[in-house]
Amino acid sequence: MKSRLRAVLMFILYSLMLPGIAWAGDTPTIDTGDTAFVIISAAMVMIMTPGLALFYGGMVRKKNVLSTMMLSFIVMSVVSVIWALYGYTLAFGPDIKSFIGGLDYLFLNGVGQEPASGTIPHVLFMAFQLMFALITVAIISGSIAERVRFSAFLAFIIIWVSVVYSPLAHWVWGGGWLMKLGTLDFAGGTVVHISSGVTGLVAALVIGKRKGYGTEPMVPHNLPMTVLGAALLWFGWFGFNAGSALAANGLAASAFTVTHIAAAAGGLSWVIAEWLHHGKPTILGCVSGLIAGLVAITPAAGFVSAVPAIVIGLVVGPLCYFAVAVIKSKLGYDDSLDAFGIHGVGGTWGAIATGLFASKNVNEAGADGLFYGNAGLLVNQLIGVGATILFAALATFIILKLISTFMNLRVSSDDEVVGLDISLHGENAYAYTDDLVGSITKEVKAPAEAAGTMVKTV
Repeated sequence: MKSRLRAVLMFILYSLMLPGIAWAGDTPTIDTGDTAFVIISAAMVMIMTPGLALFYGGMVRKKNVLSTMMLSFIVMSVVSVIWALYGYTLAFGPDIKSFIGGLDYLFLNGVGQEPASGTIPHVLFMAFQLMFALITVAIISGSIAERVRFSAFLAFIIIWVSVVYSPLAHWVWGGGWLMKLGTLDFAGGTVVHISSGVTGLVAALVIGKRKGYGTEPMVPHNLPMTVLGAALLWFGWFGFNAGSALAANGLAASAFTVTHIAAAAGGLSWVIAEWLHHGKPTILGCVSGLIAGLVAITPAAGFVSAVPAIVIGLVVGPLCYFAVAVIKSKLGYDDSLDAFGIHGVGGTWGAIATGLFASKNVNEAGADGLFYGNAGLLVNQLIGVGATILFAALATFIILKLISTFMNLRVSSDDEVVGLDISLHGENAYAYTDDLVGSITKEVKAPAEAAGTMVKTV
């Protein structure tokens, strides 16, 4: 009798536990491996913005190196605060009319250690996405370097990240209309690269050319600095693309691999194109090509295999070289550091290539592209590209015109001649070197001048 009663009680207890067990199995749980992987990936993406500062800093004239690098670092400060206050919720809050996120996560309310989805903490997902916002806004600075007014740039980035970047991120990644349409963008071809490249072009046109552009030499002052920046960007891009899998899994490994392959192919094809057109291969061309390859593979990294990645890289090198070396000079616009030529053009090709080469064999959550029998994806990609270009261009133009009613967008002609390092920030990147060279020159000239005086006296 006791054994029968015990069996009945155990059955009742087990029955009561079943719903809880089933519910626990359906609830996302934190995976420490995935969490560690995404933390590292986020840190790698963060280092890309200082890497971009070095990349850009080496390409400007030495009188503008600090001011150019300052633009990237101030972006890290301003955009980080905006993202925590309201940028994240506008991008990833509950969907409102397929256009913008709701205010549920305002001031990061409700963004804690619990998993929002998947196997990583919600707060980590927020931080990972923040790093994407940083590099996107920093890229824009390359188009208007050496003449943009610092205060105007500050006003611009505050407005732009709020009314352009956050809505675009929501459209593509946060449950917005492009996501619902089926547009694929694994790590930011549209949200990051097309938007920043197009914005940079519009800003360059509105602000105008640098003083002396086309008549004075404006060559990079420190190519080793640029190469170091490119190396940091290449390294960080593995976190950018592989980390977008949001888990330490096979998809992340695949994205890691095709990222490297496309970068290598882009660097190779740019050098070949430059060699044939210009007569000599350059280190600046090599690193520009590998950056173009990284840009192009960004939207496709989680949807294509190795051979398509090679094709994407081989095509983007000459494409971006032609945009930078031929189209820019013919049209006459002054995109100082070729943000549009590399990010705008490269991102556009990458988004279109995703519509051609994407395969569900690589990522079941994606879709097959045109070459796998699905022309619809290519149409969706073209819609995504067109919408991003139109929205970013129009919004940027309006923002700049609005700011120009309150302040000048560019520095004065005299400040530009002196250089923005001194005129805007009161600093000189090479003060010690200049003083040393000056003192050596005086020491060399002094005996010669003395000898000349003696000859005249005799």
